[in-house]
Amino acid sequence: MHQYSIDGRVYNEDDPGLQAALGRVHHTKIRPLCLCVRPGAPMYVSKVSGHFQIKRMPESGADHSADCDSYEPPAELSGLGEVMGHAIKEDVEEGMTMLKLDFALNKIAGRAPPAPSESEQGSIKADSSKLTIRSLLHFLWDESHLTHWNPGMQGKRSWATVHKYLSRAAHGKITKGLHLPTTLYVPEPFYVDRKDEITQRRKAFIAGAEKSDRPGQKLFIVIGEVKEVTAARYGRKMILKQVPDFFFMISEDLNKKLKKVFTDEVSLWNAFPEIHLVTIATFSIDPAGVAQIEEMAFMVTTEHWVPFTNVDEKNLIETLIASGRRFVKGQRYNLPASRPLASVILSDTQPKHTAMYLVPSNASEDYMAALNDLTESSPLKHLRWISGDVMPEIPPAVVPSRAA
Repeated sequence: MHQYSIDGRVYNEDDPGLQAALGRVHHTKIRPLCLCVRPGAPMYVSKVSGHFQIKRMPESGADHSADCDSYEPPAELSGLGEVMGHAIKEDVEEGMTMLKLDFALNKIAGRAPPAPSESEQGSIKADSSKLTIRSLLHFLWDESHLTHWNPGMQGKRSWATVHKYLSRAAHGKITKGLHLPTTLYVPEPFYVDRKDEITQRRKAFIAGAEKSDRPGQKLFIVIGEVKEVTAARYGRKMILKQVPDFFFMISEDLNKKLKKVFTDEVSLWNAFPEIHLVTIATFSIDPAGVAQIEEMAFMVTTEHWVPFTNVDEKNLIETLIASGRRFVKGQRYNLPASRPLASVILSDTQPKHTAMYLVPSNASEDYMAALNDLTESSPLKHLRWISGDVMPEIPPAVVPSRAA
């Protein structure tokens, strides 16, 4: 159970006096301390829907114990380091996170939204000023801790879990003057006997969100699991597993771009029946009430909803899960494939955590130089796995313990 020190007194996370204590220090300079480590990691207090919440200070995730919900590995080991402070800015005083997006959330007549890139950005320095639609998915997956794994999660992850934590992660996120939950549609789990009430809640969300003073037609964001993409009379029709009665139409032009950009994701999805193909997309509702996709991206995950990008990474994640390991999966965000990042960070090795890198067999000199710089400047241990080689021996785990 989490414990916090607030103005000299220790509270458990379920202490009935915690809310009053947080209210007293809200908007003061007093910082609650998370006691997962000693003498404590500073936190801050935000207020959401009348409820006080304790949140991690910006860029302080690595200061927490590995078994603490606030733990995050160093941001520079993943694509998060490139966008934090630029495309993602946290306002501690207001308890809000400001997101800068490089895609539209409204559709103005005569002006098409920016077209999705037909190829992954390949420049040496990725754009850190705005989040692509794929990067927004990576960020929300990170914020939901769906990139985190520990043995206690075995058998406890379903779409209901994903829905719950993605919805929670969206709160307090502001973009283009909008509170993200007002435009983000994460389908709830589907049950046949509750079909009508689920449909009514979806219609109410769309109808309520359509009322806006912004110019043009509002665009929504959907995150869901793809069931199938089938031929329609014109273009294609995407069906999500959680929304079998609400179709998302894809134009032929967009479908061609999807095939080109996300060939690997579709190939993996076809090869492994147990994995999930997750999509994030912006969509509008036409006068007939049909959803029309404007821009989208794909991401594949293991059966436990942990993201991966290739067969080696899938095998590594499954080996770690089967071995009862504790780890965090690195996300690429805006980083191109030509830039290195830690595939996973083992948070159960001592005295230092271990970052594992999956290195392409044809890695360029620039890639290897960047990888050397990354590992030399990091306080963690490092382990490299060259594609095509046998998986290296993974350092043994040490059971973490909370600060006494």
